[in-house]
Amino acid sequence: MQSRHGFIENSTRVLYIDPVSAHMLPPKKSLGQNFLRDENVARNIVESLHLRPDDVVVEIGPGQGALTKHLRGRCERLIAIELDERAVGILQDLFGESIEVVHADIRTVSLDQFFRGKQQRLRIVGNIPYNITSEILFWLFDQHGVIEDATLMVQLEVARRFVAPIGTKDYGILAVSVRFYTEPELLFKVSRNSFYPKPGVDSAIVRLGFRQRLAECDRELLTAIVRSTFGKRRKTLRNGLRYMGFPDAQLDTISFDLAKRPEQLSLDEFLELTRLLYPFRSLVGKGAFALPGAGSERAD
Repeated sequence: MQSRHGFIENSTRVLYIDPVSAHMLPPKKSLGQNFLRDENVARNIVESLHLRPDDVVVEIGPGQGALTKHLRGRCERLIAIELDERAVGILQDLFGESIEVVHADIRTVSLDQFFRGKQQRLRIVGNIPYNITSEILFWLFDQHGVIEDATLMVQLEVARRFVAPIGTKDYGILAVSVRFYTEPELLFKVSRNSFYPKPGVDSAIVRLGFRQRLAECDRELLTAIVRSTFGKRRKTLRNGLRYMGFPDAQLDTISFDLAKRPEQLSLDEFLELTRLLYPFRSLVGKGAFALPGAGSERAD
């Protein structure tokens, strides 16, 4: 017979059953669920946070509490935001009032409600659904002012793009966008065998240290330039900027080597190019500033 504390009693011995492992939810493919089952990985993720007693931690998609059980008690406040109502019930049963469980789609949540001031910005952690990685990233970027850092499980291929060196094939739109808001670091790889169900790709833990001050520039124009030039990455910058609508007459007036390719430019160089082109912004069609749809980052 199993007791309410997670012990199984029989005539010969008492076995301890991890309460989290005892709750085995069937994963929902529609939610992109791959539950972390490796205790060592869970512990390593939490240890990598170097939590302080007064930290406020927001966990994205806690699921059945694989990370939550290691986070609880290590910070002043732990907010677990979960969309799956089945998991919400499990989290409440397991952890009671020791954590705050919010039943919501993370993409609709304003982090301002948990923010206590610049001296205590939020710590974000989560094993996020890979099929909405881009959406969650932009959700985080939109709220950059209240975040200290985000430690996330992402697809290994995506993690490599976060930290790709300039001039490599992995250096592109994602690398530049991430570096505008954060200082990314790939902490360690995670085998696909650490999850149930097992995905078709390996994963990695990345830390995004959010910048306290962002570079001053027209962010909309910067985004459009990065997207347009990398959209034609085998072409020169001039070709990508022409595609946006900048005439050669105006491009010839700026002091910048437009014969370069986009993968040769650092973030600082993209910022400089944006500042130089800002006076001609009105020449660019509105379509150049349309945000792309957030595609899937998963390759199961």
